[in-house]
Amino acid sequence: MNIVFFGTAEFAIPAFRELLASGHKVLALVTQPDRKRGRNLKLSPTPTKVVAEAHGIPVYQPADASSEESIEYLKSLNADLFVVIAFGQILKKEALVIPKLFAINLHASLLPRYRGAAPTNWAIINGDKTSGVTIIRMNERMDEGDIILKREVPIDAEDTNITLNETLSALGAKTLMEAIALIEQGKTVFEKQDSTLVTPAPKLKKEDGLIDWTKPAVVIHGRVRGLLPWPGAYTNGLGKTLKILNTELISHPAVTRAEAGEIMDIIKGKGMVVNTGSGAIVIRYLQLEGGKALDADSFLRGHKFVVGDVFK
Repeated sequence: MNIVFFGTAEFAIPAFRELLASGHKVLALVTQPDRKRGRNLKLSPTPTKVVAEAHGIPVYQPADASSEESIEYLKSLNADLFVVIAFGQILKKEALVIPKLFAINLHASLLPRYRGAAPTNWAIINGDKTSGVTIIRMNERMDEGDIILKREVPIDAEDTNITLNETLSALGAKTLMEAIALIEQGKTVFEKQDSTLVTPAPKLKKEDGLIDWTKPAVVIHGRVRGLLPWPGAYTNGLGKTLKILNTELISHPAVTRAEAGEIMDIIKGKGMVVNTGSGAIVIRYLQLEGGKALDADSFLRGHKFVVGDVFK
């Protein structure tokens, strides 16, 4: 089949590579415009653009993939299928009806659970035990299209948003090729999403990372894992903002006497034991705003937090 691939983020790369290695013809990559990144604000290509250029695939980078100009370009490609993965723009109906067949999307959740921009983050934050990927036939409403294929995986107790994304990215690549095979063979069965099971996965904000130490330890641990790499879970202590990068749940005898957010113990080789609204948590890796990420032992050699200090 003749396919146009819409994708921007790292998450899309395994599927893009699988498609390029298949017998299908990738007519073009549609991706976001290059952005200024890093301390020097150097203009950098999107991750998928780097792959496309290495394979000699034409790259189209519209600010709006549903603009009149974009519609005319997409029509000129004469595609059978659009494949959309981590693209970063909402495609209007005028764009979705262009391919001879339809447009499909790979979403990093078990739809209709976690419709929206941050499905893996919220799955971990909310303590879900499973996640997965879903291939849908797209319509003009975000993540509401009919389901073509769905594949499930367990969420490991120590998974972070980063590791879960890696797992689902690899799984998504295989699932995409399964879905395309079904479409090519005319064996696709479309399943309506159950609207009563919809849960949202809204875009994250910086303030989502502020730790509320009155919450249970298990909730804070999930937020630390789920908010990597951005915005990251953070707290305030001794006038400093600290990003908390890695934590561990722990039992500690002082939890009934300490204040929520209070450092109850410092265990060499392990970290700072902090009380919460229910249970205790060990801060194992952390980062002073603007500084390097350090294990707790290294951090405490330069920053004099002591038992009894309270994070806010």
